[in-house]
Amino acid sequence: MSKDAQYDLAALWDEHCRYEFEARDVDATMATMVDAPYVNHIPTMTGGVGHDELKRFYKYHFIGANPPDTTLTSISRTVGAESVVDEMLFSFTHTHEVDWMLPGVAPTGRRIDVPLVAIARFRDGKLAHEHIYWDQASVLVQIGLLEPGTLPIAGVAQARKLTDQTLPSNEMMPNWAKSAGKPL
Repeated sequence: MSKDAQYDLAALWDEHCRYEFEARDVDATMATMVDAPYVNHIPTMTGGVGHDELKRFYKYHFIGANPPDTTLTSISRTVGAESVVDEMLFSFTHTHEVDWMLPGVAPTGRRIDVPLVAIARFRDGKLAHEHIYWDQASVLVQIGLLEPGTLPIAGVAQARKLTDQTLPSNEMMPNWAKSAGKPL
C-alpha cells in the first residue's frame, strides 16, 4: 500500500486548485507542494521545475495572471494510490495575455472554453508534480488564429460535446456517411 493512501488526495488537490484559482495565493499554493515540485503544461511546455522556478512562474505568469472570470468545471475525477486525474472544462475571456496557455498572443476579447486534463501526483501528502493537457488547436480556433473548416480541428464544439453527450459525433469525418446502412 502506498504511503499516500493515508491521505485524501482529492481534498489535497481541491485545496491546491482553490489557492490557485479562487484565493490566487502563490505562497499558499506552494505550501501544498513538495520542496522541489514540477509542473508542465504539455501543449505550451510552460510551468516550472523546482521551488524557485515554479514560484516565479506561479507569481508572474499564472496565478495572478489568469483572467478574472477564469473558471474550472469538474467533469470527472479518478483518484489512485498516488495521483488524481481530473477532467475539467477550463473557461475564461481572453482579456489579457495568458502566458501559460497563449504565450505571446495579444488579447482577443474572445471567450475560451476548452476541455483540460490534469494529472497530479503526490508524495507524502504534498503535490509533487502536475501534467496538464488540453487541445491547443481548439484554443487557437476559438481566438481566431486557426480556421476549423480547413483542418480536422474543432473549437468550442469540443467543450459543448464534453458537457452534452447528446450532440452528434463524427461530423468531421467525410467518410462517415459511407458507412450508413452497412451491416453491423
